[in-house]
Amino acid sequence: MTTRLQGYPDPGAGLRLHLNENTGGCSPRVLDAIKKMQTTDVSTYPSYPELVRACARHFDVDPDWVLLTNGLDEGILMAAVGHISRARVHDAETIIPLPAFDPYPNSTAAVGATAVRIPPGPEFVFPTAAVIAAVTPRTRMIFLNTPSNPTGRLIPIPDLRRIADAAPRAVVLIDEAYIEFGGTSFLPELRNYSNVLVGRTFSKAYGLAGMRVGVVIGQPESLDPVRAVTLPFNINAVALAATLAALEDHEFLPRYAAQVAESRERLYAACKRLGLEHWESAANFVMVRVGDKVTQVVEALGRRGVHVRDRSKDPATPGCIRVTAGLLSHTDAAIEALESVMSGRDAR
Repeated sequence: MTTRLQGYPDPGAGLRLHLNENTGGCSPRVLDAIKKMQTTDVSTYPSYPELVRACARHFDVDPDWVLLTNGLDEGILMAAVGHISRARVHDAETIIPLPAFDPYPNSTAAVGATAVRIPPGPEFVFPTAAVIAAVTPRTRMIFLNTPSNPTGRLIPIPDLRRIADAAPRAVVLIDEAYIEFGGTSFLPELRNYSNVLVGRTFSKAYGLAGMRVGVVIGQPESLDPVRAVTLPFNINAVALAATLAALEDHEFLPRYAAQVAESRERLYAACKRLGLEHWESAANFVMVRVGDKVTQVVEALGRRGVHVRDRSKDPATPGCIRVTAGLLSHTDAAIEALESVMSGRDAR
């Protein structure tokens, strides 16, 4: 009998460079906040207003524009439920530029909509014109990821505006899960776009992936249908305390983001030495094409305790792996392992 276990399997000991996590962990203030929790903080239902107001200050928006979600994944799904299922749109389409984060097609399928997939441009340049050309009266959602997972490419702000202007009857969800590592947020533009939702997460830059806290931000016209279908107690009390503490540590993020930026540069340099095609990234990862032996490369790196993501099963990224860029010491160890494997020195 085949066992279908939920989630991703634990790769075992070593460097976790396969899920774009913060390789240095969370702020020490987060653990301090968790340790200070009382028994009644766990035995009672959580209250969200304090974190909502903190997020509103952090993102410089009105608190009414903020919806906390159980990871941004939940926000993506609830946006589709609120704007397609709840609206009883039976012939709805979503537009998904490729390569794409799995929750976009998954959420589309969950609400019975049809996904219109847009191939990437040369060198993964974002296909703005093709996305706009795909908009029809049936388009109800457009999923945009900037920087993109897995390429790390940014969508220019003018292109985001053009897409939002071209689809006034659709909700444009701009997923900015990695924006803290590079690029410009669309948040300052939101006052001009009632059809845009911006998704943010505390999983990546803040090192809270295990806490599962995301935020969907937008004007009430687009956010209220999502709020209407989001469960009332979707964030647990421990995660609330952890996120508040993370927001209070103003030194943590710049320090870690600086290491990520330097790690990317070291990965680029290693790829050039090895003659490996790669793409400059604005996120905390780099996509690298290692060729037809991608499975063997991933397995060989795993034996050396370096776990990377095999992206070769996606037709849009053949022969590619994705390597998380985090602490410099972790990146240096990953580069050493990659050089050993690609040069044939790895005999195990």
